[in-house]
Amino acid sequence: MRTLIISDTHGRHEGVDEILEREGEFDMLIHLGDVEGGEIYLDVMFECPKYIVRGNNDFFAPHPYEEEFDLGPHHIMITHGHHYHVSTGPEILKEEALSIGADVVMFGHTHRPYFEQDEDITVLNPGSVSYPRQEGRRGSYMIMEMDEEGDLKFEQKFL
Repeated sequence: MRTLIISDTHGRHEGVDEILEREGEFDMLIHLGDVEGGEIYLDVMFECPKYIVRGNNDFFAPHPYEEEFDLGPHHIMITHGHHYHVSTGPEILKEEALSIGADVVMFGHTHRPYFEQDEDITVLNPGSVSYPRQEGRRGSYMIMEMDEEGDLKFEQKFL
């Protein structure tokens, strides 16, 4: 199973178009918030299951602020992250994810890629497709692949 993980598109679709042209189709889409009205575009472009959470700029979006779901043997929590003060670090979010039994937690909001993996949990942020803030300022996204045994592999990619 191949999943595209994106965040902070802020209503701009050029980067997502480039990802689809480069990577092809996906089995699942995870958008970690600040879609800003791009939901119809995502529905048209992705014919796979979608998990989308509400970001701090998604004022009238119908999405939840966070969501939990199981994927194979994994319990995943997704959120934009602003309610967990991720701009100062992922520690609060990591504690919350562990307390609900998640072994993978994903967030956005900072517009910077982040990846931490230990024996208990994987914490990640794909960065921003449209408005990157890390050094070099290249739009970024992640691809998560799950094999037949349920093992997850993550790959950070840049536009």
